[in-house]
Amino acid sequence: MSSAENQRLRAHYSGEKNWLHWGPYLSERQWGTVREDYSANGDAWNYFPHDHARSRQYRWGEDGIAGISDIRCNFCFALAMWNGQDPIIKERLYGLTNAEGNHGEDVKELYYYLDNTPTHTYQKYLYKYPQGAFPYADLILTNARRSRTESEYELLDTGAFDDNRYFDVFIEYAKADAEDILIRITAHNRGPQSAPLTLLPTFWFRNWWSYGHIQEKPQISTVGQSGQHMQIRAEHERLGTYFAYLQKPEHLLFTENETNQARIFGRPNSSLFVKDAINDAVVQGRMDLLASRDYGTKCAPVYSLDIPAGESVELRLRLSRDGSLADPLGAAFPETFTTRIREADEFYEQFQPQHLPADLANIQRQALAGMLWTKQHYHYDVSIWLKGDPGLPPPPPERKHGRNAHWHTLNNQDIISMPDKWEYPWYAAWDLAFHCVPFSLLDPDFTKHQLVLFLREWYMHPSGQLPAYEWKFSDVNPPVHAWACLEVYRLDKAHTGTGDIFFLKRVFQKLIINFTWWVNRKDENNNNIFEGGFLGLDNIGVFDRSAPVPGGGILEQADGTSWMAMYCLNMLEMALEIAVHDPSFEDVATKFFEHFVYIAEALNEFSLARPQAWDEEEGFFYDVLTLPSGRHLPIKVRSLVGLSTLFASLVIKWETLEQLPDFRKRMRWFRDYRKHHKKYVVVPEQVDGQDVLLSLVPKDRLQRMLHPLLDEAEFLSPGGIRSVSKVHQDPYVLQIGNSSFHLQYEPAESSTPLYGGNSNWRGPVWIPMNYLLIRSLQTYHRYYGDQLQTDFPTGSGQSHNLQEVAKALARRLVWLFSQDENGQRPVHGAATRYQQDPHFKDLLLFYEYFNGDTGEGIGASHQTGWTGVVAYLISKL
Repeated sequence: MSSAENQRLRAHYSGEKNWLHWGPYLSERQWGTVREDYSANGDAWNYFPHDHARSRQYRWGEDGIAGISDIRCNFCFALAMWNGQDPIIKERLYGLTNAEGNHGEDVKELYYYLDNTPTHTYQKYLYKYPQGAFPYADLILTNARRSRTESEYELLDTGAFDDNRYFDVFIEYAKADAEDILIRITAHNRGPQSAPLTLLPTFWFRNWWSYGHIQEKPQISTVGQSGQHMQIRAEHERLGTYFAYLQKPEHLLFTENETNQARIFGRPNSSLFVKDAINDAVVQGRMDLLASRDYGTKCAPVYSLDIPAGESVELRLRLSRDGSLADPLGAAFPETFTTRIREADEFYEQFQPQHLPADLANIQRQALAGMLWTKQHYHYDVSIWLKGDPGLPPPPPERKHGRNAHWHTLNNQDIISMPDKWEYPWYAAWDLAFHCVPFSLLDPDFTKHQLVLFLREWYMHPSGQLPAYEWKFSDVNPPVHAWACLEVYRLDKAHTGTGDIFFLKRVFQKLIINFTWWVNRKDENNNNIFEGGFLGLDNIGVFDRSAPVPGGGILEQADGTSWMAMYCLNMLEMALEIAVHDPSFEDVATKFFEHFVYIAEALNEFSLARPQAWDEEEGFFYDVLTLPSGRHLPIKVRSLVGLSTLFASLVIKWETLEQLPDFRKRMRWFRDYRKHHKKYVVVPEQVDGQDVLLSLVPKDRLQRMLHPLLDEAEFLSPGGIRSVSKVHQDPYVLQIGNSSFHLQYEPAESSTPLYGGNSNWRGPVWIPMNYLLIRSLQTYHRYYGDQLQTDFPTGSGQSHNLQEVAKALARRLVWLFSQDENGQRPVHGAATRYQQDPHFKDLLLFYEYFNGDTGEGIGASHQTGWTGVVAYLISKL
């Protein structure tokens, strides 16, 4: 399809016009991040809390509400507001720190990503602002009092929205050109009486000058007034000059984006013009404090409105390179929005199956909008962060031996897809792998760039490890990067008809380095059974797998081994795909084939020296704990740990084998050689003309595992596959020496604090893992076809092939967000306002995970990126 948006994407990536120079790249939380933490004890939340953010300059980024910036976050725009009741203006989103409340690290605001396009030529965001005082203290105190068996205390629970006493504030952007951005702010009074609202659309420069990164301090200054609009000029040595056109405000306030030393550190300020001066002038009603200033590095026009009940007010602004626009906010202004909205509609139609219901189209559109809104400028140079900036006090010496001290080669400054921009305003490497599935619909070039980026030398550690996330780059996430590269390649090839072999070659070479790191670091006994540790499944084990194993043993992990088996098959499939074009890759394809066989044999075969991970009686794979005494303890928890063995599967088409005779010959020889040594048979006998299935789980074991997987009394929930089986409603107990360890199925938030305040995964549905299961079932179906059928659900007597099962699972995931005949959406749980209120009922939140019994959304609420996979599933309904 050649929509206007598709054409702009082609123009951008061909170098014709830089449509992506401006976008939603501004974070929604910079405070409380590792980058801004210069404490001795590594307590980022308390070193730079929310209370400091309005007064203290940032070092590594900026934040704001519904904001945009240039691609390097030099020049920023966001909306600030004040309802006349709050002690501070609303410049940034508020939430609990990691130690506050059951969930912790939890945004306590109502905001929604409604629309966006890949070139950000149209963007729409909704913020709901109470007319009464924002309940900052109530949220902290009430959440602190609640136990882990009680639900979280949310903003709607505080009564701040009772009687509809709130404003719906819509922020929209439309690009007339790549660097000509129209801004429309529409505030609706949903309450029963007129109410005051002060809007402060704010422009500011990121503070580079305090750290010596630019020679000249940039400046925003007044140009003058023409008719009903004012004009300001913004000049920056790197960006050049921009002009902003504003509807005439009551006041135009200027200050500097510099720390209020007196408030934060008790030291005298050199002037009144500090970061929070606009806040103080507005809240104190002292506009005279800034009256003498007509320039600065931060600027906000002030619009004091009184909006009648049920009515709305619109503001217009424009940011442009052109300082001589004759009628910048006139008749052409709304026409540009109309055009961009129509073009956005045309762009999204290509991802919607014919006759898709309007509700599902809305779900998909908001999911994809959220993916685009959560692109963020991310900057973190660990070497500078460890040593400190020239001319400034050095960081505490403890830092050189603390968090990320061994990652001094990491130097990131890019636009990256974040899990979200408040709870996780930093990348997570394995989350990103799943983001790439929906992003492959929107912008394949950006998607490939993201995958290549993490394999570059300024991301990947010299050892070959990929950085996990900024709280601990050395943590071990599942090795899904190769899978993501392959998945994006396949999706792109299916769409265009041509595979991007150059992309595959580019990532393949670097992935070999990462694969080698895994083999050398995570197979302690050199037996092709891998440990891994954390692996993202931090709260579904009986003990913390990222900590030393109780009793000093080694935990040989079914999932660690399964991930590595999948990694082998991903690399094998890439090598085969490349080898069709470049036969020199046949050799390395053989290497990964043989390595997969070794891993599959190690996981499946019986051994007197070590009990196997497969339990023949129970028909499931488990972790095995090997104690120093030599004793082996199977950890019989039925969870995603065992189900992950299904992920490692690959069908090699006969057509491919015909084109690669050397690989085919070597594969047959190796299969027969291992069989003669009485090894577990992994590769089936192969007849010319037939495809080959490589699978970690042989057919008989696959059939047995399908029973608990699809059993509603075990893993199968109304909204997908649970992360822990319901058989563990009766707790599983493991005894090691004098210590007992327990695990119990919990469908929602965990009642144990063992793994931290926001690691509550003891049973909920987790969409990325469901997506991997769906893809695996489709792979098995491609090989077995109708020869392999199973009850769905287990015990129903309704037999289905695995493709039908995969589609049914996908529909269950989509069900989480869908309206029923009564307008109810499982994702919203018991929040009746979302079910009934016309100003809420079509708004979606894409949570981190979902209640394993009811489907209610849990965890991070705002477009945790991997949940956006649901948009891709809808495109395939």
